[in-house]
Amino acid sequence: MTDDAYLVLLPGVATALGVPPAAVGDLACMDTPAVQQWLRAQGVAAASPALRLVPPEETAAIPEDAERLPVPLGDEELSRLRQQTAPPEQARLEQELLNYRSCTDGRDALLARALAAGVPAHRIAELTGEDLATVKALTH
Repeated sequence: MTDDAYLVLLPGVATALGVPPAAVGDLACMDTPAVQQWLRAQGVAAASPALRLVPPEETAAIPEDAERLPVPLGDEELSRLRQQTAPPEQARLEQELLNYRSCTDGRDALLARALAAGVPAHRIAELTGEDLATVKALTH
């Protein structure tokens, strides 16, 4: 397995491999000279239905004779790609997990601020559902 996603040209092949790059949204790699030159050399536009973007964990499924170009994606871009290639139920659950993560960002700082403001540890635990021992550990 590689760490890079791949742009793959699959002309005339009906496949569920990857997704069209446009389905992932704006990708920084699509504007790079390397990608632009590769697309010109292949004689395809970025919107071609034969052009697919494949996440790193699916690169083994790329046909050996397919034209391909490794493209580095940022964490957020890779997350969007994986969400687009996941089955719908899994994609929905992944989105819920991302939403959960955004709710817990800064959790320790919030708990510490509450303690510093004088909110008792047991009340913080009650309000947040955090374990009391976890809340008390922030006082040390």
